[in-house]
Amino acid sequence: MKVKKICLLLALLSAQLTAMASHPEFGEQPKLVVGIVVDQMRWDYLSRYYDRFTRDGLRRMIDGGFSCDNCLINYLPTITAIGHTSVYTGTTPAFHGICGNNFYIDGNKTYCTSDTTVDVVGTDNQKKGRMSPRNMLSTTIGDQLRLHTDFESKVIGISYKDRAAILPAGHSATAAYWLDTKNGQFITSTYYMTALPDWARQENKRLKQNRELQKVGEDIGRYPLCGTITTDMAIAALKGERLGRGKKTDMLCVSYSQTDVIGHEWGTRGERTDAAYLQLDKDLGRLLRALDEQVGRDNYLLFLTADHGAAHNYQFMTDHKLPAGKWRDPDMRNGVEDYIAKKLGNKKAVVSAEIDYRYFFDRKAISEQGLDLQQVKEAAMEYLRQAPHVCFVVDYEHAAQQALPAIIRDRALMGYHYRRSGDLLVVTEPGYYTYGKWSSPVGTTHGEWNPYDAHIPLLFYGWKITHGATSREVHITDIAATVCQMLHIQQPNACTGEVIVEVMK
Repeated sequence: MKVKKICLLLALLSAQLTAMASHPEFGEQPKLVVGIVVDQMRWDYLSRYYDRFTRDGLRRMIDGGFSCDNCLINYLPTITAIGHTSVYTGTTPAFHGICGNNFYIDGNKTYCTSDTTVDVVGTDNQKKGRMSPRNMLSTTIGDQLRLHTDFESKVIGISYKDRAAILPAGHSATAAYWLDTKNGQFITSTYYMTALPDWARQENKRLKQNRELQKVGEDIGRYPLCGTITTDMAIAALKGERLGRGKKTDMLCVSYSQTDVIGHEWGTRGERTDAAYLQLDKDLGRLLRALDEQVGRDNYLLFLTADHGAAHNYQFMTDHKLPAGKWRDPDMRNGVEDYIAKKLGNKKAVVSAEIDYRYFFDRKAISEQGLDLQQVKEAAMEYLRQAPHVCFVVDYEHAAQQALPAIIRDRALMGYHYRRSGDLLVVTEPGYYTYGKWSSPVGTTHGEWNPYDAHIPLLFYGWKITHGATSREVHITDIAATVCQMLHIQQPNACTGEVIVEVMK
């Protein structure tokens, strides 16, 4: 009996010491924070591919890290630029203002990171390079880290996509680099610098000499190699900038975008998608080994998540007798216009755009024709409610008063910015999604509230992280709050997320 009591006491003491060792002491920080976003990664991919993952990549994070198994996106729509911004700001479009990849600002169509006040660095492709984070209204984890250390910390963003490098890194970032696929080179803008650093030029030179990698921009079938290129650049930045080897904590933000391109083209199932995630796993293994070598296995705090998930291809679903389908025909917007004109008698078009299940109305055209905006919206809502496979049509300005399920109302409001988000939001039946230029007939897309779009992976690994998991509902906006708490720095200035306390136990 005494032996059992002694064993029990030792076990309790060991657990307490482990908890004490894992919980960050006040003021204690890792040498490096690494944020990884995998574009279009569904949560169930972790279990789907687990047995095929190597022990060096995602399986290492799962087996040795902490998994939040019920991490949800808490706004609408679920789109790439919004997801990346929400991860690092800890808030939603209502506050950070990035309301899509493309949206309107006071009536002017805007790409999320476009900035005509800057010039490209590293290529002559001005269209690809005139970018900055200026359209983002709030700060990020990296901004807060830089503020906390009097801007001694280095913060760098890297991705194939410009928005996936720029928005995570933040306003005060040391640098952000993205790929010009036309020239097969990593570039940046004068927002950050006037010339690429030597290590980046050397990486571009190496990339240019590798004809296999150069073909990525020419052949979508080679897009898994985008992950390899992104990893190479991340490792080059790690070494070239000596990240994690200075006096202050640094941050590296890496986004893998090839998975999104492949998903839109080939869907959530099949050899192409399988190959993309197995290659991603190998690339993540290389990145982890580089972090071990350059920074030290216990000296970096890493998190991995996604900006959104994806629906299964509607034809795949119907082939297996499951409800799904194509929601929007190419002439849906024309149908809305015709119905409004028939009902209100206007001669000039009043719909500026239909983007990501949202309708943007042209206030100038409405005013010039003596129309009332609310009447225009109500006419459009009448038409859309009659359309097949529509569950709800949300009038953003009156969402709080509409008869809507709480989950739709709350997510619509958290995704709504008065001057940027448009006027109406369409919520489709489960399995039905917009079919357009971003998806092939065998591919897929994303954007809605449903678990396939909104349930994303969230893994924490490394410094002060002990193995475990929680099934408690947490949100994409909780990531920034948790990382900042672990670093003992202030949260981003519009953060609405809450600390995931289980990660710190």
